[in-house]
Amino acid sequence: MTTPSSLSLKKIYSGKVRDLYEIDDKRMLMVASDRLSAFDVILEEPIPEKGKILTAISNFWFDKLKDLVPNHFTGDKVEDVVPAAELPLVEGRAVVAKRLKPVPVEAIVRGYIVGSGWKEYQKSGTVCGIDLPAGLKEAAKLPQPIFTPSTKAAVGDHDENISFAQCEAIIGAELAAKVRDTAIALYSA
Repeated sequence: MTTPSSLSLKKIYSGKVRDLYEIDDKRMLMVASDRLSAFDVILEEPIPEKGKILTAISNFWFDKLKDLVPNHFTGDKVEDVVPAAELPLVEGRAVVAKRLKPVPVEAIVRGYIVGSGWKEYQKSGTVCGIDLPAGLKEAAKLPQPIFTPSTKAAVGDHDENISFAQCEAIIGAELAAKVRDTAIALYSA
């Protein structure tokens, strides 16, 4: 299933992997599809049951970390907001979430020098403006976890690594510090 096609709820957003449906002005239904996104591109061939697995993993971690940081779950059951005839379309792949304003940056914490961080380090010795020790090897453990935010690109666009100063310019210094500190606390939990 790439996306439910016959839900009676109004679709308000379709992302790379998840679709959002309006329940009311305070809640929405978040549905994980089987779409596959890699390098900010939605690939044509979905992975069967991926949405169910993704939802189960997300639910596990949100429950495990709920005492460290509040989350977007309302506590409402999917079966209380989706008509019974439509439940098979979203079973195991949907949650009822608060309608909140998203923070327009991705909070990334790195404990190892890999991926785009490795590529940047090879060129400049830094990752997102953070100086790192010389001589690190690919996939080396960093001396301490680092916060390396990126832009939150729209579907079809590419996320871009940004410095903490750029993150502050986008969301404000106070919120940027809170996002950074919370992300590192979650990584370290």
